[in-house]
Amino acid sequence: MVLLIIISKLCLYAAILFLALYAIRHYIFAYSRFSLARPRDTMDIVGFVMPRITVLVPMHNEERVAADILQALIACDYEWEKLQIIAINDRSRDRTGAIIDEFADAYPMIQSFHRTEGPGGKPAALLAASEMATGEIVLLFDADYYPGRAMLKMLVAPFADPKVGAVMGRVVPHNVGGSLLAGLLSLERAAGYQDGQQARYNLGLTAQFGGTVGGVRRTALMAVGGWNTDSLTEDTDLTCRLLERGWEVAYVNRAECYEEVPVAWPVRRNQLQRWVIGHNGCLHRYAGRLCRSRLLTRWQKIDAVFMLACYWTAPVLVLGWLASLVLYFAHTPDSWGFVALLMFLGYQLFANQATFVELGVAAMLDGSSRRILLLPLNLLNFFSSTVAICNALWQFYLRRITGDGNQEWRKTGRTRDEADAGQSPFLGGGRGGDR
Repeated sequence: MVLLIIISKLCLYAAILFLALYAIRHYIFAYSRFSLARPRDTMDIVGFVMPRITVLVPMHNEERVAADILQALIACDYEWEKLQIIAINDRSRDRTGAIIDEFADAYPMIQSFHRTEGPGGKPAALLAASEMATGEIVLLFDADYYPGRAMLKMLVAPFADPKVGAVMGRVVPHNVGGSLLAGLLSLERAAGYQDGQQARYNLGLTAQFGGTVGGVRRTALMAVGGWNTDSLTEDTDLTCRLLERGWEVAYVNRAECYEEVPVAWPVRRNQLQRWVIGHNGCLHRYAGRLCRSRLLTRWQKIDAVFMLACYWTAPVLVLGWLASLVLYFAHTPDSWGFVALLMFLGYQLFANQATFVELGVAAMLDGSSRRILLLPLNLLNFFSSTVAICNALWQFYLRRITGDGNQEWRKTGRTRDEADAGQSPFLGGGRGGDR
């Protein structure tokens, strides 16, 4: 019994310290964004000659959304002579390939690429298509995204700085009215980009490249070895390798691209588990290497580790909660002190106040006063995510033991109706136009 109490105390103190550090981090980011009059922006650059670019759009059974993303890219105000769009059809069993071919026949800048051999998965598709790229900058969009007319120029502008190896834009859900979950995820996305990404970029820390609406310098991509086909989160993997080599990752908050977020809890759970498994793999591969890098500052190294270990807050929270219960029912002599600690940990569990502050600040910066009313209901998303993350981490370590490295396509299910395909609200019924 004594040994159990000692172990529980150590677990509780460690959990409180771990969670307190992340809480401080969230507060710093929220304060940085709320107090900054004008975030860092590269759209004021003049005299920068827009380079030739390649846009990669990997697709697997995307007939519902394929026409929308291709039509949106055509409508962008980038010179067609400097634009190459490679639409990747990777083993689709629906009309995705036929839709791509129709656009390739109609527009000279679109090139269809049908993959029928080699390993499956998005990283493998990107690796194969990158060999066909002719642009100095390679941009990436998921098939369900809606880029606005100025999106390509916004993502390319930061590359005027030769130190920038990759750029990330902001992801904004367009189906927030689809369900309660979609509304809660819109708050989560706003906090992650409007607060987290922008604050890290402003503070000179390690902004994260995302493979859904972002770009990478082709020479930088080649220098770090290209796409890692063994990773479920090839974007986070690439971020780590770029940072390790001294490349900077820029973030453009004004470059808003619209996505379709999950509207059903099972879909969200599967999406989150895929992110957790891939992210945790990057933690094991790169945390030590980033800490040893001579090209990163001390604060950049700390921020990189915090970024890679972020999903560990869920199991640590559960561990601290269980330790608190053991100590509470053990009637230790210093029970009053542990009651206070239990209250603190319980507040973290049932309110997660630092994250809630970040969610509120993001909603205020966006001018979305009505979305703030969803904050109390975000507890549903919090509990659901905690369970999904803990389960994903269990699967991750179980697979490391069993050696299961299956890397097939794991994409989020689409909910767009067939009748809506090609009728994007941002494209004016399937015809080119601004959002």
